[in-house]
Amino acid sequence: MRIVLATGNTGKLKELQRLLAALEVELIPQTVLGVEPAEEPAPTFVENALLKARHASLRTGLPAIADDSGLVVDALGGAPGVLSARYAGVGGDDAAHNRRLLEELADVADGERGARFRCAAVYLSNAQDPVPLIAEGVWEGHIARSARGAGGFGYDPLFIDPCLGKTSAELSDEEKNQRSHRGQALRALVSALRTRLS
Repeated sequence: MRIVLATGNTGKLKELQRLLAALEVELIPQTVLGVEPAEEPAPTFVENALLKARHASLRTGLPAIADDSGLVVDALGGAPGVLSARYAGVGGDDAAHNRRLLEELADVADGERGARFRCAAVYLSNAQDPVPLIAEGVWEGHIARSARGAGGFGYDPLFIDPCLGKTSAELSDEEKNQRSHRGQALRALVSALRTRLS
């Protein structure tokens, strides 16, 4: 069975390939099939993931997996949220997004810097699938006052896991996959997919 992955992100591809190893599934990134990224205008992670999966499935005729994720900060009323990848404006890079986040939180006390990463992952058997599989993951933490660690991407250098006392950028890949919002959502999605395909 071939499934299109609605991303060109090689990290996501490798993680999903590991999780799907027990199934007879060939996972193909949409970029390999010439599919451009979908727009993400929806107000929720689930809706954006569904839009991405439908777009990829419609363009390829294949079942699709997609996810959408972002950082939700309590003191900012839930921002950056679904705009996490565009927080510093279109074309902004990780460093610019992190700078803006630190500026917005400059006067916020340590005890009020609660945040979480959220992820929604979906599977569609076709573009019109009326019963998509949907799984979500949440990683609770808080925002550091300065960047720490050299791993990961995005807001990882600022997001502190309270149980480990480290930023996401200081964790090994294995530690991050076990705790992260995306790891949680993808494991739950793969579990539901195994049930559907069995």
